[in-house]
Amino acid sequence: MTTLTQTKPKKRIRLRPQLGGRDAEQKKGQEVASTPAKPEADHSGQGLGPADEDVVLRVEHLSKSFGDVRVLDDVSFELRRGEFFTLLGSSGCGKTTTLRIISGLEAPDSGAVYVNGEDVTALPPNKRELNTVFQSYALFPSMNVYQNVAYGLKIRHVAKGQIEREVKRALELVRLSDYGDRKPSELSGGQRQRAAIARAIVLKPNVLLLDEPLGALDLKLRKQMQLELKRMQREIGITFVYVTHDQEEALSMSDRIGVLRNGRFEQVGTPEEVYQAPQTEYVADFIGDTNLLEAKVVADEGAGLYRVRFPHGEAGARALEGTSFSPGDSVVVSVRPEHIRYTQQVVDEKNTAFQGEVRSSQFLGSYYKAVIELDGGKRLHANNSLVEQNLNAGTRVWVSWPGHDAVIVGGAR
Repeated sequence: MTTLTQTKPKKRIRLRPQLGGRDAEQKKGQEVASTPAKPEADHSGQGLGPADEDVVLRVEHLSKSFGDVRVLDDVSFELRRGEFFTLLGSSGCGKTTTLRIISGLEAPDSGAVYVNGEDVTALPPNKRELNTVFQSYALFPSMNVYQNVAYGLKIRHVAKGQIEREVKRALELVRLSDYGDRKPSELSGGQRQRAAIARAIVLKPNVLLLDEPLGALDLKLRKQMQLELKRMQREIGITFVYVTHDQEEALSMSDRIGVLRNGRFEQVGTPEEVYQAPQTEYVADFIGDTNLLEAKVVADEGAGLYRVRFPHGEAGARALEGTSFSPGDSVVVSVRPEHIRYTQQVVDEKNTAFQGEVRSSQFLGSYYKAVIELDGGKRLHANNSLVEQNLNAGTRVWVSWPGHDAVIVGGAR
């Protein structure tokens, strides 16, 4: 996997004063953190872009081990002002450790963290102009919502009139204007999470770190809060660093996603890039549903398209930018279920690759989800929209897909 090109630290930029006291919050179990810097997507996902005055946070070559376990391995990225960046990966991939190092709650074995060009690696959390929102909310149970949100401002000895204005604005942003006198125990889970976010944003941090903040909510409320978080982030313009293992959540909320695996980036890119143009077999399989098929390249058809031969027939496939193949090369092709078409008649002689049989078909509201067993035994997952005829189990079908919708994600295993 390629490594990052290190950028020189920018000269220190004067930071705007921050309202709120995080020392006192820490004493009460409040953890405060920071946001990472914006990465330029490359094959490793760790390529740093050029120095930019708009870069809020830069993480350079972070490594961390716990005992003999390497949790982070040379991780680097940059974030720009107002960006919503998500660290995505399975449990144990290093995403929360990255967040804790950025926040100052954990020290790296090597590497550095820069906020607005200033090296904050050795600074405690309350000196980093970063805040963190955790899944547990961590609201003070004896205080009402207004008091919770105002607490940090009072610790900083902000004038009473300004506290009132700032708290009012923060509660408006999280749509809790009418809940200021309620205790946390009188709020729903979503309302408590919004109160925790208000307490963080009222301090006007450069970066807000969010460690699986919606993990404790039920599915419907989680969906609502995803929309609310994105709306708030756009309105206040703060850079968000969001940690989750939920692929759909990452795709729906993020400006960019960093997919972590075993302490390293597999890919960094926009939601569209990581879904439609996965750079590795792991990313293709981890982000959403896909069919991974082994094949051999038959011919280069130009413009990044190739003819490939599977054990069950031939079809088209697209190479990622910067990659090329020769006839005879063994490859793995990723085909998303929504790109597979299955019909009882041949509709496209060139792209129709296989014949098979529908093994199962589930009605899922806006489409049917089918399992098709190809002649030879390989099974594919395919989604058939309701505008097409539903084909029941036992139906013989032809299977095809447009060549540009199948992506070559690596060499065959």
